[in-house]
Amino acid sequence: MVAFTYMSLAAAASVAMAAPYADPGMPDFEIGPHTGNLARRQGLDYNQNWKAGQGSINYQSSNDGYSVSFSNAGDFVVGKGWRTGKARNISFSGSTTQQAGTVLVSIYGWTTNPLIEYYVQEYTSNGAGSAQGQKVGSLTSDGSTYDIWKHQQVNQPSIQGTSTFWQYISNRVNKRPGSGTVTLANHFNAWAKAGMNLGSHQYQVLATEGWGNAAGNSKYTMQEVGATGGGGGGGETRGGGHSGG
Repeated sequence: MVAFTYMSLAAAASVAMAAPYADPGMPDFEIGPHTGNLARRQGLDYNQNWKAGQGSINYQSSNDGYSVSFSNAGDFVVGKGWRTGKARNISFSGSTTQQAGTVLVSIYGWTTNPLIEYYVQEYTSNGAGSAQGQKVGSLTSDGSTYDIWKHQQVNQPSIQGTSTFWQYISNRVNKRPGSGTVTLANHFNAWAKAGMNLGSHQYQVLATEGWGNAAGNSKYTMQEVGATGGGGGGGETRGGGHSGG
């Protein structure tokens, strides 16, 4: 597993591209190419490391999704979604194939006041993805149990520069690299019951991440569907233990 010093995204202003769409349920934000660069969680300019031989990443965007192929990738994150997060029901359709390294597909976002980096992990090639630190419980949503984790990042890059902040992670037990719906209200409610409160939402995306000489490909479309309220099977937090991270 990659060390958590690699788990933060560079400032959103340096990697974001936004475009309007007529359908409010369609994505309007992406993390990916910007003047030839890709986002890098260490807060470094990816293009410099690209030239240094940090692998090959080919990202392409469409109005309702993205595709990415990669090989020998040291550390990257790309994705598509919304410039302002909320308790959406996000429907996604596509596939991810992992050939080497660690590959992760998640709903990924940030809040401020408090500063929180969060993941709802739908697929992890190594079983854990970014889930380290303290396991605080679990919830049931969208056909699977998710284990709930939190981890503190100390003096690490964030959307507000170098900061100390918490990561909240729901890790799906029954992995689904293909299609499904994520009912975010269920996760947000379960996190709150565990004392893991969110702040003012910033961007929210379906993201593909890779590290450790990762190789593979992803291709997805996504949209917001249905109501944003909490659904059945969410919000019940069952007790968990501790794990080193």
